[in-house]
Amino acid sequence: MQKRILGNLEVSALGLGCMRMSAGHGEVAATREEMISLLHDAVERGVTFFDTAQVYGPFVNEELVGEALAPLRDQVVIATKFGFYFGPQADSKPQGLCSRPAYIRQTVEASLKRLRVDTIDLLYQHRVDPDVPIEDVAGAVRDLIAEGKVKHFGLSEAGPETIRRAHAVQPVTALQSEYSLWWKRPEEEILPLLEELGIGLVPYSPLGKGYLTGTIAADTKFDPADNRGTFPRFSPEALKANRGLVDVIESFAVRKQATPAQIALSWLLAQRPWIVPIPGTTKLARLDENLGSIGVALSGEDIRELNEATAAITIHGARYPEEIEKMTYR
Repeated sequence: MQKRILGNLEVSALGLGCMRMSAGHGEVAATREEMISLLHDAVERGVTFFDTAQVYGPFVNEELVGEALAPLRDQVVIATKFGFYFGPQADSKPQGLCSRPAYIRQTVEASLKRLRVDTIDLLYQHRVDPDVPIEDVAGAVRDLIAEGKVKHFGLSEAGPETIRRAHAVQPVTALQSEYSLWWKRPEEEILPLLEELGIGLVPYSPLGKGYLTGTIAADTKFDPADNRGTFPRFSPEALKANRGLVDVIESFAVRKQATPAQIALSWLLAQRPWIVPIPGTTKLARLDENLGSIGVALSGEDIRELNEATAAITIHGARYPEEIEKMTYR
């Protein structure tokens, strides 16, 4: 497995997003034991970078990742996220954002227990809290790092000014942000800033939440618990209108004797050496397919052609409903 550097943190060239391995974000057609086995299979294949969050479930995803990876702790890098407020009940759903320093500390202590670790390798602020200065957030994480409870600080879906201000207080190791062939906004301001500051990028939804694999059609029905069904970009009309993007990717896949997913991931890997995508899956065959993208070689001419072909396609539908989108790029 090839390695890459996020800031000064070494991880596998591809990570594994674990969100959909547990209930709360769509139907899970697998048992807990099967997901633990999949996580072990990923480590056996050289994956060292695993992504979870307090809000996934909530809480149960951290517990799953913690249980699965505890025996392999010295081989893996575990990233989790804080930033949502939960009520007093154990099964409380998120009730808005909260990054007050005291609450960060409280929730991180709980994450440490669920993950069965003494130190969190990479701790992201999940979404920027407009009510708490980012300097206070960075300072709180800096204190946790000094205490040995956290190793690296990250941000998720933050805007350029926030990244710069946070980095001045506590160096940011990685930014997690959506980036793919159907969401290229990070190229405008984010990528140049990360390059300037020496911060790595961790693209989530690198396969367009599954759409870029070519397996989602206009008549695809989503499980009621699957949040994709509420996203404008996943309306039947948008899915049909955006099919041309998948056609472009599929044509490249045929030429390269690869799959559409492998083309989408290899394109991301070719953008910068400090980019580490975290495609998620619950199936071993898909894990192997995704890892195969590392061996797909796209030439400079391939990249230019792919960029031009996809740029010529107008993408229909917002990626999130307005209330979710407004939490990003703050």
